[in-house]
Amino acid sequence: MRKFIALAILTLTLASSARAQWIVFDPTSNIQSILNTAQEIAKFVEMIQNQVEQIEQLTEQVQTLHHYVDLFGDPSKFAPASIAALTADLKKTELGETLTNLQTAANAATAMAYTGAGLFQAVNEQFTTPNGATVQRRDQPYRPIAAVQQTTDNYLDVSKDAASRRVALKSEIAKTTDALKAAQTDAEVQKLTGVLIGLSAALNNTDYEISQATSAALVQDIANRSDAQRQVEAKKEQQHAEFTEAVDKYGKTFRLLNAPVKFPTP
Repeated sequence: MRKFIALAILTLTLASSARAQWIVFDPTSNIQSILNTAQEIAKFVEMIQNQVEQIEQLTEQVQTLHHYVDLFGDPSKFAPASIAALTADLKKTELGETLTNLQTAANAATAMAYTGAGLFQAVNEQFTTPNGATVQRRDQPYRPIAAVQQTTDNYLDVSKDAASRRVALKSEIAKTTDALKAAQTDAEVQKLTGVLIGLSAALNNTDYEISQATSAALVQDIANRSDAQRQVEAKKEQQHAEFTEAVDKYGKTFRLLNAPVKFPTP
């Protein structure tokens, strides 16, 4: 490139010199024209040189980028297989219900018919007295029991679901760990590490769901025990008031004889 430019300058100089020999009437103007042309050629050569340097820099940058990709890998071309399983687990709706919803769903009839998958014996909504009278059971005493039954079933459902999810997540963690061991580029290592962290977080989340279901059952049982104690205290207070009132009423109705007894004399 440089040789070609130098040759072009020399040719133009010789041509200009030849023309100068022909033009004898204005040598000064001819020389100035040659100088101007040389300056323009010099500027053109400088511009070409700058462009060549820019192209060399771009080529070096491209080579550096290819070298980086060779060393660290292309993140866009690697997708860990466990990402699908992790995404599906994260998008899954939690099976556990809130305590408020469980309390709202508490039903006395359901509580009476509850058997706990055959573990308990159902209670009939009616019963017959020895004299043959049919008595309908009251709903209110059974609603707190229904709430405990609801929270117990909720815990069992969450525990069963969490157990199956834990097996699947641990299997994906094992696969991702094996893939991490066989990773050949930094891009693979980074992506597999991120997936591994996500799978571990999802596995820990199953424990939180079970803990939440357990807490709901315990809180409801505590509330039932507290209400039972409250009812006992209220009943004792009512019985004491009724007993006091009965004694006072009895004292007003039946007065003791405090006058001496007179026996008849002959």
